[in-house]
Amino acid sequence: MAIIVMLQTLVIPALSPILAVLVLLVAFLYASVGFGGASGYLAVMSFFDISAPIAASTALSLNTIVSGIAFVNYTRYRHLQFKLLWPFLVTSIPAAFIGGTLQVGQFFYQALLNLVLLYVALLLLIGNPRPASNPSLNTPSWSVMLVVGVILGLLSGLLGVGGGIFLSPLILLAGWGLPKQAAASSAGFILINSMAGLAGRAWGGTLQFADFGLTLVTLGIIGGLAGSYLGARFYSGQVIRRLLGVVLLVAVARFLYLWLGS
Repeated sequence: MAIIVMLQTLVIPALSPILAVLVLLVAFLYASVGFGGASGYLAVMSFFDISAPIAASTALSLNTIVSGIAFVNYTRYRHLQFKLLWPFLVTSIPAAFIGGTLQVGQFFYQALLNLVLLYVALLLLIGNPRPASNPSLNTPSWSVMLVVGVILGLLSGLLGVGGGIFLSPLILLAGWGLPKQAAASSAGFILINSMAGLAGRAWGGTLQFADFGLTLVTLGIIGGLAGSYLGARFYSGQVIRRLLGVVLLVAVARFLYLWLGS
């Protein structure tokens, strides 16, 4: 907490301590399972009524940095299977760029975002994304990987998420890889597509930041370093998936409460 207060004093005193703590926690938890945390940052920022362009741009920036840190750590400990990464990137990169150029209304953005958050939350809470102890792994076809890349790339650019939060469960449920292999692929996928999404937003004029962005990036680096190191070396990720699911459900419940009450 002392570190957070010091950062606020040096960089942007107006930043909410609650927002700072939540971003640090999200970065730590998501990085531990190979994610960049964009959906978590978006959920957190939705509690503070931050506008859609600023929230998406900030989330993508945090996503790029945290997923990059996670990718380095998971690759460092030999969990990356390159064949589970590069084929999806062929179509996801241009799709993420296109998605980043699109402008959507605040309500449509919030509705689509919360549908995504609800899907991910239910998958994390009731799904069993881990294969058996002695799995028989399959190799996806090129056509499947190309189609998946397009869909995830568009979601990445449009919503300000990296797409890996969908890719990782898909790899596990389809039996294409082991949990930490999926985490490594997810981190790399998020890193590249977040960069493409940022480029698309810059090109389309939708890239916007608030003055608290630098502090959040600093906290994201701290959380990403700690979380990805522990995840690559020690964690199974199952308990963390459950906790993340609860956080996302709370965010969705808040959106529904505000929507139904308006």
